[in-house]
Amino acid sequence: MNGNNFRMPARRFATVAAATALAAGPAALAGAGSAHATDDTGEQGSASAVVLRTGLDVSLLNRTVNVPLAVSLNEVRAPQSSEKTALTAQLEGVDGGQPFSVLGAEVAAAKATVSAQKAEGYTNLAHAKVHVPGLPLLSLIEVESVASRATCEAGEKPVATSNLLGGVTVLGKKVTLSAGGPTVVEVPGVGSVRLDLSKTSTTSRTAAASALELKVSINPLKLNVAEVEGTVTLAGATCEAPVVSSDDAPVADVKPQGAPAEAGLAETGGGAMTPYVVGGAVVLLAVGGGAVALGRRSRG
Repeated sequence: MNGNNFRMPARRFATVAAATALAAGPAALAGAGSAHATDDTGEQGSASAVVLRTGLDVSLLNRTVNVPLAVSLNEVRAPQSSEKTALTAQLEGVDGGQPFSVLGAEVAAAKATVSAQKAEGYTNLAHAKVHVPGLPLLSLIEVESVASRATCEAGEKPVATSNLLGGVTVLGKKVTLSAGGPTVVEVPGVGSVRLDLSKTSTTSRTAAASALELKVSINPLKLNVAEVEGTVTLAGATCEAPVVSSDDAPVADVKPQGAPAEAGLAETGGGAMTPYVVGGAVVLLAVGGGAVALGRRSRG
């Protein structure tokens, strides 16, 4: 009885062990393959656009007060797509306490959009005049039409473009701008303006464009204003491309490292499951042999 009671569990144990070895082979391989998979989530892109941005310092005649002239018109940013079309920008507290008009235009549109695959900023400005304190009747710059666009599409090279159409007038002078370098306009008793035309830049995921950038140095000696120094940007646009999630990319088949190729297995009469069958058989023989030896020892 004791021998029979021992041999029956041993046989069952041998059978269970062999089955476990056969099942464990594919399961272990699957676990190893999944360890190399990534679960990255895609990064959302971004975009921005602005019709006008100023970074100017206004010094009063007594030079004891500096008034920052930081104005932006129709500045928009996305991930949430947005659009603005205001036509004027004003500054308070410079012109004797009265609102001072910095920019007026017939068209002034800025738009920023972002989707899962593309981010884009776009700006369009037409028939616009920019003024600075101290020159109420003389425009800093007048433009007929400028536009900028920055487009960043996932997996594609970003693109930045700027276009200037029609004439440009700076401090009352008609000027011809060159893409090869800056243009400097000087007016005695008024000041000077340096203009850079169509500045663009791109990286692997970003793009930026501005139709006009002005470096301003004005000394108008009017309206209690001594100096106006700084920069003015017209028609700016930027973008950053979205990053596509790895979940959207095709996943390659995972194969056991160092395993013989299917062709080699076919030549020897084996198959993809051959290593597991052989392994299970070895375990079965080993466990069965142990059970027999223990059975004989118990009968002895």
